[in-house]
Amino acid sequence: MRNVVRILSGLAVPVLTAAVITAGAPGFGAYKVKEGDTLSHIAGRYGTTVSTLVALNKLPGNGNAIYAGEVLKVPGKGSSKTTAKIPAKRSQLGRVTYVVKPGDTVSGIAKRFKCSQANLLAANGLKSGARIYAGKPLQVPVKVRPKARKDNTFAGRTYADHIVAAANRNRATLKKRKLPTRTQMRALIVSTAKRYGVDPELALAVSWQESGWKQRVVSPANAIGAMQVIPSTGRFASKLVGRDLDLLKPRDNVTAGVVLLSRLTGAAKLDIAVAGYYQGLGGVKKNGMYADTKVYVKNVLRIQAQLERGWDPLR
Repeated sequence: MRNVVRILSGLAVPVLTAAVITAGAPGFGAYKVKEGDTLSHIAGRYGTTVSTLVALNKLPGNGNAIYAGEVLKVPGKGSSKTTAKIPAKRSQLGRVTYVVKPGDTVSGIAKRFKCSQANLLAANGLKSGARIYAGKPLQVPVKVRPKARKDNTFAGRTYADHIVAAANRNRATLKKRKLPTRTQMRALIVSTAKRYGVDPELALAVSWQESGWKQRVVSPANAIGAMQVIPSTGRFASKLVGRDLDLLKPRDNVTAGVVLLSRLTGAAKLDIAVAGYYQGLGGVKKNGMYADTKVYVKNVLRIQAQLERGWDPLR
C-alpha cells in the first residue's frame, strides 16, 4: 500500500502513525443533496466516510443511490446552507485525527504534521499554553493538494465523457418528473417479478442493492432507475418483451431489470446469475467474479434472505 490515503473528497494527505481519518465534531446535521453531488464528495466536505453516511441514512449499495433534493443526515452541526459556500482557502485543508501519545506536545504535533500551532489550537478550541494528555484525540489541519473533481468514476471505474453526459441528462429529466414512492416501486417490482416468473425477493434484493427502490437514481455509467439498467441492456430487454422500453419510466425500467434477471437465472445458478447482473454474464464466465462483484453478490443474497424472513427496510 502506498504511504498516502485518499480522503473521500479526492484529496491526498500523508498517513502518520496513530493518525486516522474520522468524522468531525459530534452531533448531526442535515445536508440537502445538490445536482452533481456524490456521496464521497459530501463525506469529504463533512470530514467523514462514505460508509458512515451509508449507515446513518440506511442507504443501499455503495452509496450511489442519492439524488438531488434528498436530505441526508451528516455528522457535525453543519447544514446545507452553511456548507454550500466553502471559502477557497478551506478547500486547501484536510483534517486528520491524531491520538496524543505520552511525551507529545502541541508544538511537536504541529511540527510533525507541518501545520501551525495556532491552527492546531484553533481546530481543537484550545488556548495557547493548554495542556494535552495521552489518549486525547486532536483534530489536526493538514495541507492537501487540490484535485479537479471528477464525476465520471463509479465503483473504481471511469466512464467516457459522452456516457457521463448522457447520465447527467437522464438525471436532470428524472429530477423534473413526479415518480412513485419507494413503497410503490416495491409493489411494482413484486408484481412484475411474478409476471415474468422471477422470485420477487430476488428482484427486490437486486433493486434495493442497486438503488434503494428509487427510480430517480442514475449512475455515472448511465445505469438508470430502480433496477439500474444501462441503455444497451434496455435495448436487449426490449427485444425480449417485443416492445421498446423507456428506462426513464418506472414500469419499463422494472420490466427491463426483471426480464434480465429472468434470462440470467434461467442460464446460470443463483450466485452466478446475480454476478451476471452486475458484471455481465459473459464477463463472469470469462474472467470470474471481480472482487467488487463478490461483495455485490454477497450483499444481494443477504438482502434476499432478510426479505424472505419479513424484513422491511422502509420501516
